[in-house]
Amino acid sequence: MLDQVLEEWEELNADFKQLEIDNKTYLQQLNELTSIQKKCVNHISHQRYRIGVLSKSLRELKKQGDDPKIADMKSNILTRKAQLFDIEQTLPKQNGIYLKIILGNVNVSILDRDEKFRYKDEYEKFKLILSIIGIVMAALNFLIRFRPLELSYIFLLVWYYCTLTIRESILKVNGSRIKGWWRLHHFLSTVAAGILLIWPDNETWSLFRNQFMAFNIYISLVQYLQFRYQRGVLYRLKALGERHNMDITIEGFHSWMWRGLSFLLPFLFIGYIFQLYNAYALYVLSYTMSTTWHVPVLSGMFLVLFIGNTLTTISVIPSKFHEKVKLKYRVMSQRFSSQLLNREVRIILLLIFCLKNIFMFPSNQ
Repeated sequence: MLDQVLEEWEELNADFKQLEIDNKTYLQQLNELTSIQKKCVNHISHQRYRIGVLSKSLRELKKQGDDPKIADMKSNILTRKAQLFDIEQTLPKQNGIYLKIILGNVNVSILDRDEKFRYKDEYEKFKLILSIIGIVMAALNFLIRFRPLELSYIFLLVWYYCTLTIRESILKVNGSRIKGWWRLHHFLSTVAAGILLIWPDNETWSLFRNQFMAFNIYISLVQYLQFRYQRGVLYRLKALGERHNMDITIEGFHSWMWRGLSFLLPFLFIGYIFQLYNAYALYVLSYTMSTTWHVPVLSGMFLVLFIGNTLTTISVIPSKFHEKVKLKYRVMSQRFSSQLLNREVRIILLLIFCLKNIFMFPSNQ
């Protein structure tokens, strides 16, 4: 029995020696990897600096006159910028100001592609789950007047939007193309939820409470439907190579949402109008005797959210209609070209047939 234990210990020692060798190799390659990463980052910085100098020179040359070479150079510069962006996604990036304040200088870059996708999917699941929880809690608060339940729900909103801003900042570092307004929207929503949390349980809150809960029930339902719809569209577009793999669902309207969209846009605008109505109702409440500073501030914030969401959504629609017109024109021109081509092919075949009959006609013997 002792001999067997000693033999197993010797095997374990041999395995540990191999572990030490592998660990030494790992540390050496890790140092080499870090050094190469720094070189690549320096190369990218150098490339962008030189591109900036060249772009400035091209602008000065453009004033002197048009030249086809200038247009080619501009096209090459745009291509190079896109290439640099793709390379940059494979390298660690520094945190933005917000992440530096929240997390410090911790490196949140995810270099493995599968890990990036997994983190993005976790972000999507997080939003879906919290939307469902939000519907249930808002409905309970609408039916039952219980102050601890109210505060629990509003605290959930604060935590949700705060967490969302952190996760989106991490996604941004790792290549997500989320637009600036939707990130700002979540920052403003965090502040608004924080103000709601410290709003005293007074007469003005009692008058606004049911309206706010009804608003959140509606918004949570729309978000749930929206996330389910957008997620399916994104997966299809990514499979076709038409969208970036780190693109995420958003809480508003975006260009790729036209694919199969038939019902969602009116619901979004109803939600935006609901935000405007909240701003108006709070503005009216701000003139009551028992009002506090929370009421006019929240009125202004709901108004800002309404304006930002509406303008951002409306700004996308004309460009998409323009793209649809271009697509129809392209299809029509392709069909017309195809018809012309078929006519030309028929004429050529007829000519060949005639020439063949003339030159290949059998002679009388």
